[in-house]
Amino acid sequence: MTTTTEPPALRDALGLIKDRERVAERLLESSARHSFDPDTELDWDAPFEPGKWFWPPELVSLYDTPMWRRMPEEQRQLLARHEAAALASLGIWFEIILIQLMTRHIYDKPATSAHVRYALTEIADECRHSKMFARLITKSGTPAYPVTRLHHNLGRIFKAISTTPGSFTATLLGEEILDWMQRLTFPDERVQPLVRGVTRIHVVEEARHVRYAREELRRQMLRAPRWEAELTRIGSGEFSRIFSQAFINPKVYSDVGLDRRAAVAQVRASAHRREVMRSGAGKLTEFLDDVGVMRGVGRRLWKSSGLLA
Repeated sequence: MTTTTEPPALRDALGLIKDRERVAERLLESSARHSFDPDTELDWDAPFEPGKWFWPPELVSLYDTPMWRRMPEEQRQLLARHEAAALASLGIWFEIILIQLMTRHIYDKPATSAHVRYALTEIADECRHSKMFARLITKSGTPAYPVTRLHHNLGRIFKAISTTPGSFTATLLGEEILDWMQRLTFPDERVQPLVRGVTRIHVVEEARHVRYAREELRRQMLRAPRWEAELTRIGSGEFSRIFSQAFINPKVYSDVGLDRRAAVAQVRASAHRREVMRSGAGKLTEFLDDVGVMRGVGRRLWKSSGLLA
């Protein structure tokens, strides 16, 4: 009787593929049990409740600044309303980028694999999320707040040149900070029921997306050639800077009657805001450090973004 021994590289590759399929199968099962249609799940016709917030006050960018302490309660709540719309607008921009990155990731992979089937499921989730965010903005009676033309075009460049592990790093950056904030929002009874419902749906479904991206990024960084790993570190660091700058569109301040330049300066100087952003990114940066993304120039770029202590 003869036996065959697979080369170590092939054995490792087969192991990664099997692990990838097992994770995807579990995520597909979870998707079948816990997916939502926001158009029917949420009561879009119910009026907003007087006196309730559209975002927890502690997560509003100006919270605990001198300007905030001078603002009347009605103006604080109005700012929270506009910042919720700005974050929903940011979410739409980011999810459209994510959809394109995900489609590129699966383009050369077997269409019948569980990994690809879950990626298509996630793309469908993101399409529903973007429509849900757009509907929330319209219902809120605020403007949409697209990112600046510069950031819009930088996103276009990133989509074209990103490495595969870089794409999953960016995916986690866009998902985990907002997810941390939304986990504080949906149980908060001070917040409008519709906003709580939107964030609840997003948190439940994004938990699967985060698992998928983390597992794939870990696999990718284990096998990435040195040049790709280094490009991923630098690219993710630069994207963290773009993301932190684009997080709140400064037009929200003038739209609620505040001095835009003074508001931006106070947000940048706010110790509370720095702590909020770093807390939101804390689990992500720990994970990225663990898989080898937080090194060298990339780590310095992450520090300059304000997301890494």
